[in-house]
This record gives sequence, structure tokens and C-alpha cells, in this order.
Amino acid sequence: MRIIITVLSFLMLQGIVFAQLPNMKNLYKLSNAKTRSISPENFTGEQGRGGMATLKEGTAAKAARKLGQGWKVNPYIRIKPGETFTLGEIEGPGIINHIWMTPVGEYRLMILKIYWDNETEPSVEVPVGDFFAAGWGMMNEPVINSLAICVNPRSGFNSYWQMPFRKKCKIVMENMSEKQATVYYQIDYSLEDVAENTAYFHAQFRRVNKLPFKEVYTIVDGIKGKGQYVGTYLAHGARKSGWWGEGEIKFYMDGDTEFPTICGTGEEDYFNGSYGYNDREIDGKMYYDSFSNNYTGFYQVKDSDIDGFVGIFGQYRWHVFDPVRFNEDLRITIQSLGWGPDGYLPLQDDLASVAYWYQLEPHNPFPKLPAKENIVIKKKEKK
Repeated sequence: MRIIITVLSFLMLQGIVFAQLPNMKNLYKLSNAKTRSISPENFTGEQGRGGMATLKEGTAAKAARKLGQGWKVNPYIRIKPGETFTLGEIEGPGIINHIWMTPVGEYRLMILKIYWDNETEPSVEVPVGDFFAAGWGMMNEPVINSLAICVNPRSGFNSYWQMPFRKKCKIVMENMSEKQATVYYQIDYSLEDVAENTAYFHAQFRRVNKLPFKEVYTIVDGIKGKGQYVGTYLAHGARKSGWWGEGEIKFYMDGDTEFPTICGTGEEDYFNGSYGYNDREIDGKMYYDSFSNNYTGFYQVKDSDIDGFVGIFGQYRWHVFDPVRFNEDLRITIQSLGWGPDGYLPLQDDLASVAYWYQLEPHNPFPKLPAKENIVIKKKEKK
């Protein structure tokens, strides 16, 4: 009887939790929200204005020349070197519910920026690949099956982070490359009321290559105000053979100084793996077990053209049921730590990260992105 009561209590609790989430059971409930979508076929998202591009202005006019207006005349945009293109500008209040994107170019030099409510400093400023947890460049896209981010073969980038705004939203793409970039994209949003105490979505990129000896890597710093941290993506380039993921992640919040409130037990532990993702050496090569689920994932990139590393990895963790709540400030660091002959060994690896969080505005300005030569992934010189 005690077992039956425990099971019933568990199921009731799960019902309460899942009833609060969008699910198949509440799809029949009507809403006053208005569904809209921005793409190169409807830059403004206005009702009844999609697919109006003509052969004179369409980017795919050549392919559609025998069919004409309404037949996929303008499915993508081109961004010239050094230019910034406004992907969408929306008058609120509303919520961005989904972004799909297929970029073509140098991912690390295609910078996605999002501004809320006429702010002059972006709340999102991240290279496009890293924003979608695929930071190692074209042809190295992983398959990611998670609630917040999905990457589908080959480069179908999808974000399901909910992004509310009250007055205005502006989404742009800056092409820092010396080559033209191409972007297919769609921004799905709803025009609806947004409560006054609603926090805004933020995402910040950082990279250090290579990390100075015995220094810790900062995932994010300078967050001030009230909010909650909801996710981390970490691209890790290992420079030495052997295990590289012993480093602890630390969350300093609300006045913490020397010691943090939250201290993890290892890099792969934070990303919810264990024992080196089952790392093993077979015939001189290292093998790992990749995984991707709703909240956590790990993958290995096998690109012999990328220079300087013996191992190339991506990891994500979404704090959906366990957001890290802060009231005053937040700083997050992680160590680059491996195994040596005498125990732990500080490493000088390549670490690049995206921090995702919600907070009340205003936010502190982000640090400047690394210079172009310090942000790109270097390829081996061809002989």
C-alpha cells in the first residue's frame, strides 16, 4: 500500500509540473495572441504580405524565372563583408517563440545580435554557430535534440528560447568576414501582452585561446540585477592527449567573493556525464560516447583540418528545471584541468562559451568580442 501511495503521489506531482508547460493537452485553449513570422519572404511579418517578392528583387530570381512571383523568389538574404543586416524589427509587446536559421559562411564571424525595447547595447551578442551550440564551423554541425536548441541535419539551427519584449525587438546579423555570407531564416513570434515583471533573454559569448597556465576561464561576469541563469554551451579544444575535463565550474552570486555558493565537481559532471564520457583509447585513438537529450549533451568533432588540437568537443546544459536564481549579481568560472602523472594537471586549452540567462533590464554592457584573429577557428595550411 505504501508503494502504491508513493507512486500515486509522484504521478500527481508530475502532473502538476507538466500542466504548467505547453503540451498536447492545452493546445485547444484559445488565446488573443496574434501569430506572426518574419523571413526573407516577409521582412516585416505583416499580415497578408508574405511571398510578394518579384523577379526583379528576389535573391532566387534565376531559379524562379519560369514561375514568377509567389514561387520561392526570395528565400534567403546575402550580407556583404563588413555589413550588418537587420533580420527583423518588431513593435511589441510580444514574444519570440522560435528561430530557425541556416547560415552559410564563417560561423564565428557571423554575429547574431538582439536588442530589446530600443536599447543601444545588445542583450544577445554571439557568433551564430555558438548560439546554436554548434561552434566548430560549417561541416562540423552536430545533431542536437534538446528543448531549447535543436540542430538538425545538416545545418538546421533552431532556438526555442522564449524571448519576451514589451516595446520593440530588433534582430541583426553582422558579417565580420571578408567573404559574403548567406542566411536562410525564419523568426516566429506572437504579439501579446507581457507582464511587467517579465525578465528579458540574454546571451553572451567569450573565448580564450589558449588559456594562460593556472588561470580559470570566465564564462560570464558583470551580471548585475535580478534574474536566473538558464544555460551554458562550451566549445572545448584540447591541446594534450589524455583526459581534459576535470575542471570545476563555480557560480559566484549575490556578493560571493573568494568562494562560490555553487561549486561543481568536474566539467563532464556539470554537463551531466561521468567518467570522461567513457573516454577510451583503441589503437592509439581516443573514443567517446556522444549524447543529446532535452537538457544536456556532448559531442566530438572529427575535423583534421582544424589546427592545434588533439580533441575537439562541444557540450551544453540547459537549466530548465534548475535555473540558477540571483538577486544582485552573478559570475561563473570553470577550470581547464586534466590528469597528469602526479594528479591534476592545469591545461592551456581553447575554451569558448555562451552563457544564457534572463534578467530585468537594464543590463551591464557586454565586454567587446575578441578581435577577428582571436575568434576564428584556424585551419591547417594546405601544402
